[in-house]
Amino acid sequence: MTHQSLQLYNTLNRKIEPFTPLNPNSNVIKMYTCGPTVYNFAHIGNLRTYINEDTLRRCLEFNQFQVQHVMNITDVGHLTSDEDSGDDKMELGAQREGLSIWEMAQKFTDAFVNDITELHILPPKIWCKATEHINEQIELIKKLEAKGLTYPIEDGIYYDTSKFPTYGKLGGQSLDELKGGARIGVTHGKRNITDFALWKFSPSNKKRLMEWDSPWGKGFPGWHIECSAMALKYLGDEIDIHCGGIDHVKVHHTNEIAQVEPITGKSWVRFWFHPEFLIEKDKEGTEEKMSKSKGEFLTLSLLKNKGYHPLDYRYYALNSHYRSKLNFSYAALDGAKQGRHNLIKLITELPLTELGQQPTEKSTLLNIINKDLNTPELLAYLWSTLKNLRLSPSQKCAMLPDIDALTGLNLIESAKEFAEQKLSLEQNIPAEILQLAEDRLLAKKNREFQKADQLREEVKTKGYKIIDEKDKYKIEKL
Repeated sequence: MTHQSLQLYNTLNRKIEPFTPLNPNSNVIKMYTCGPTVYNFAHIGNLRTYINEDTLRRCLEFNQFQVQHVMNITDVGHLTSDEDSGDDKMELGAQREGLSIWEMAQKFTDAFVNDITELHILPPKIWCKATEHINEQIELIKKLEAKGLTYPIEDGIYYDTSKFPTYGKLGGQSLDELKGGARIGVTHGKRNITDFALWKFSPSNKKRLMEWDSPWGKGFPGWHIECSAMALKYLGDEIDIHCGGIDHVKVHHTNEIAQVEPITGKSWVRFWFHPEFLIEKDKEGTEEKMSKSKGEFLTLSLLKNKGYHPLDYRYYALNSHYRSKLNFSYAALDGAKQGRHNLIKLITELPLTELGQQPTEKSTLLNIINKDLNTPELLAYLWSTLKNLRLSPSQKCAMLPDIDALTGLNLIESAKEFAEQKLSLEQNIPAEILQLAEDRLLAKKNREFQKADQLREEVKTKGYKIIDEKDKYKIEKL
């Protein structure tokens, strides 16, 4: 059975297209992913985007491509307004946290890395921080300046979008349409409402927490320039795939294109990949995208504290297509939690010791996932296979490594852990001891090490000991 080649929706052309690499003689795919702005925790809407981008990478690797994956960390220059006004989100975050801006950036970078690790999101091959690539950003601005694409105003160096004829092509709008639909409130001195800052000058009346010397004066880079500069450095003049949330299409990614293509003279990105929003309802029942700007937002840590496993949320996200808005509710998350639990129970009944002993048939899985990453259909196929009475347990078992590779749900390990916990119950370990052990595991995952030590000692006083293993434990009577 032959399988269908990978088909992906390309934002640039607004249609599903066959995916072929830039270099037909190579299986290396250059992929750039817009990473977090590290002024706060990632919310679960952000994390849905990263789960979907991870599914794309897993699909590419399942199709035998090698993915050269680069992700940035925005730790300077992301202002609170798309119109290049307002405060730098990083400076506001440092004030809120009572930390130095460098300490705060590291705190939320570590938190983000922890979140994606717990969600089984594959880490990029290259992490790159904006603050570690200031020279590259300055050099790119100098090249744009030499092309006559920039101009200075009172607060910085700006890009003149009227001099890039195809500006707005990614969002399917002409420059005139963008001007007509733009919001009121323009930075004084801008020539066009769509023009954007490449370099912002430090204010004369206060010292910024992050600032650098440049040919134009002391200041800091605009948000958009960092991704262009770092993608060019690590991936070259042309890349296969550029990923980011759908809110990046009209401004951030449109501006990235404008910064690169006049310099290289080439079409920069072959495929643009934009997952949709996670939607939540406000107190009045109005649906809107999840956002940090409202003050309170849902984090992975909050879900864990409410008793959800991070992979419950991953399973929830994979049950919807990446190009569909997903309405968040705890009732739906409860359903996902129960669904994942039931999957794991079914898998514990299979002969997991036989894993790797039978050849696997990948064509069916490729035919499903290659239809623009159809994860809901993939999960439906998993369920139907596990419940298929005509298949032997060994046949069902054979597909599990491929399912784990595509979904990142870690079903095999989860089933093994579930079986071990079940065995502990069968060995008459009291429920109270099991609960203390689970509480300790959660405390360790939350880096509450003092609490974890206290719980270990409490278990000891009750006549049992906890033996730690990688990401799990076992309990023995003293």
